This record gives sequence, C-alpha cells and structure tokens, in this order.
Amino acid sequence: MPSPPPPISLTPSSSTMRPCSNSVTSFFSFLSGGLDELDRCFASNAFMSLQSLQRAVALLRSLHSRLIGLVQKLHLPAGERWLDEYMDESSRLWDVCHVIKLGISGMENYNSRGADMVASLEEWRRNPTPRLALQVLIGYLHPPTCCKRSFMAQSPDFYLVSFVKVMRAISVCRREAMRLDEENRVLVETKIEPASLRFDDERAFTESRLHGFNGFRGVLYALRNVSSLLLLILLWGSVHCCPEQGVSEESTFLSSGYAVSVGRLRRRLVGEVEELGGRPGILMHEFRAARAAAEELREEMEKAGTEGGDTGATAGKLKEKVEGLKGWLGTLRSGTENLVAQLDDLLQARKKKGMGGEEIPGQLSGQGDTRTVLVESRCLLRLMWERMATAMEKASGRDQPAQATVPALS
Repeated sequence: MPSPPPPISLTPSSSTMRPCSNSVTSFFSFLSGGLDELDRCFASNAFMSLQSLQRAVALLRSLHSRLIGLVQKLHLPAGERWLDEYMDESSRLWDVCHVIKLGISGMENYNSRGADMVASLEEWRRNPTPRLALQVLIGYLHPPTCCKRSFMAQSPDFYLVSFVKVMRAISVCRREAMRLDEENRVLVETKIEPASLRFDDERAFTESRLHGFNGFRGVLYALRNVSSLLLLILLWGSVHCCPEQGVSEESTFLSSGYAVSVGRLRRRLVGEVEELGGRPGILMHEFRAARAAAEELREEMEKAGTEGGDTGATAGKLKEKVEGLKGWLGTLRSGTENLVAQLDDLLQARKKKGMGGEEIPGQLSGQGDTRTVLVESRCLLRLMWERMATAMEKASGRDQPAQATVPALS
C-alpha cells in the first residue's frame, strides 16, 4: 500500500520570512489562539451555552475581518483568481449565517409563549391565599365527604380557572417548542447543502497551490475549514443538530499548526453530542433547560392535583419551579437577542476599513441580504485596488492610474 504524501505546512518557515510571510504567520497564530479560547469556553461552561455560541460568532467575525486586513498587506494582483475564491467563501458564509439567523429568530415565538406562561404563573401565585388555591384544587379532585358540586358551591372557583389557565399556557409553550424543533429541521434540510459545511483535505492541493498569492490561498483554505467548524457549532446549537454531518467523522488530514486546535475542539463536540444520546434537535443549553423546567413544573402541578398532600410543602415546590423557569426564559430571551444582533453585524457589515484606515459606511446593506453584502465587499476591494494602482503609477512617473479589474457578480 503506497504511503500517504508528506504533510504540507501552511505557515512559512522562519528561514524564509518576508513582510507578507509575517502577516500570514500572524493570521495563523490568531486563528489558533481563537480556537483555543473557544475550546476553553466550552470546557468552562455548559455544552452549547449561549456564552459559547456568542464566542463562536465573535471569532467568526474577527477572522473574516482580519482576512480583509491581510488582503491589504499581501499586495494581491487585481482581478485574479484569488478574488473569485474569496468571494465563493464569503457567499457560503453569508448563506449559512442567514439560515442560522432564521433559526434563532424562530425562538422569538417560543420566548413569547414562555412570557405568557410566566405571566399566568405569576397571576396564579399572586392570589390572596395561594394555599387556598391549592386546597381548592385538591379538594375538587379528591373531595373527602361531599361531592364535587357541593364542594365547588362552597369554594371560590376562580382559583380553578386560574389553574386551568396556567396548565393551558404550559401546554401551548410545550407545543411551540416541538413546532420550533420541526421547523428548524426542515430549514436545515432544505436550505443547507452538505457540501457547504465540508472539511477540505489539504492533500488534494499541491504545496505550490497552497502557497499561491503570497500565501493567501493557504490562509483561505484554513479559514474555510475553521469557518465550517464554527458554522456547524452555531447550526447545532441554535437551529438543528444532525449528528450525521461531517464533524462526527474522524479527520487526520489536517497537518498544519492550527490543526491541533481544530482537532481538540472537534473531539469535544463529538464527545458531548454522544453523551446527549446523539438525538437531533436544538442543542442550546438554555433552550433545553427552559423546556426541562417547564416540563418539571407541569408534572409538579399535575402531581399536586392528583395526589393531594401537604399544601404548604407543595406550594413551596411550585414557587421554586416557577422561579427557576422564569430565570431560564429570561436568560434565553436576552441571549438569543444578543446572538441575532451579532449575526446582523456580521451580515450587514455596517462599517468597513479602507486602505487609509478611514471608515467606509455600508450604505447598501440596509436589508443585509447576501447579494448586497457581496456587492459591498467588491466595492470595498475595488477601492483598495484602485488606490494601490494609483500609488504604483505615481511611483513610476505615469500620469494615468491603471484601473483594477473586478470580476462581474454573477
């Protein structure tokens, strides 16, 4: 059996360092450091917590922002193949991020149903005598000596009405969670191409190809694999987890320095998903915790209604369950709103930096759609190249600056 080809190093050796090589090396160092920090965040927090997901979005934004800065330092030729490869990667990023944003936005209805449920619970708890409300319920379901009709004639029935309202609100919230799971599953299956989250094998590329365009092609290759991992984390945590996707596969093809960080984070994901039983669905910790808290509250109320017992102890348990559920729903609402805001910043690209360091407003990105972002990115690159070409022409003593050629947006 022939031996595999030797690994290709994407980072330049120290003996051949040039200014552009230093920029590439700095990018890879930032890449590895960001992945290590994300791995530590996963290790110190609950699996797929909102804090971890927000850190993943922040890293994704930082990497692509640094890539724009790297383009300025590498003095890439205008209008060549590297631009098409970069725009293909940008298009993939925007498309998947839009699906993620749609999935997270779907939680707004769940949060709204959760708020209704909490309001009903608070109303039920604010009754003048909450213990009496529980006694009415127990007495109605388990009348000691008299029939239910005579018992209800002696007791205020608005407590029962309030209880039924609470149970209905819990059921509505429960159905909304199931609906969200199903809608997100369909969203991922219909909008996400499996190839868009693939991990590329560096052995398919020659060393000269990976070091093409002053090392930019190798950087883009690394960024593509890391972006696939980050996008998968966001999809699994916020939209829908499908264990059959590529992250569960063993990967030994990454041989570059950043591969250690990638491999460690991937192994953590695989192990955590296996501990959860590999079930499909939304893995966000706060979402799962809110669903579990609502289920525990429903069971506690049904238990109180069917078994009776010490109303004081039962009321104390219910109060504890209500407070726990209220806390999880509040964290879920604020956390998902923050996550959507971060994705908006990434998609709309409100402000970008030009060659001279000035801010270029994203006037075209009002809707934040994929095509708008691509047009805006190319406008930025065109401006950069024209300034570069003008500086070169002035240095050579010519009067007319050369015009940079930008491929048409398909």
